Amino acid sequence: MDRLFLDANILFSAAYRPDAGLLWFWKLKGVILCSSHYALEEARINLAESGQRRRLSKLARSVRLFDAASHDLPAGLLVPEKDAPIVLAAIEARATHLITGDIRHFGPYSAASSKEFSS
Repeated sequence: MDRLFLDANILFSAAYRPDAGLLWFWKLKGVILCSSHYALEEARINLAESGQRRRLSKLARSVRLFDAASHDLPAGLLVPEKDAPIVLAAIEARATHLITGDIRHFGPYSAASSKEFSS
């Protein structure tokens, strides 16, 4: 079963509008949605309206939350310090996929890229 780790920008975007396209992640069968307390809080503080925050809270009920383990990033993985907790929590969650809109920092590690990392 795939374990999809949702970055803060995915949580934010899903909660931003009631009809957000990213809500389809919550309709997928045969997957486990994961994220972190860190990502959830980042999304929450960036949502300006109470209705958006309520949507985020409702979405979070069906997401398993993890915390970053206190160990180093995998060798060869270079991300900004602010993204390290996301990667470490995804590893802790045993995620099969890290779902993010952050192409700038995670793009080199995408499925379309030739680089891969393992935990």
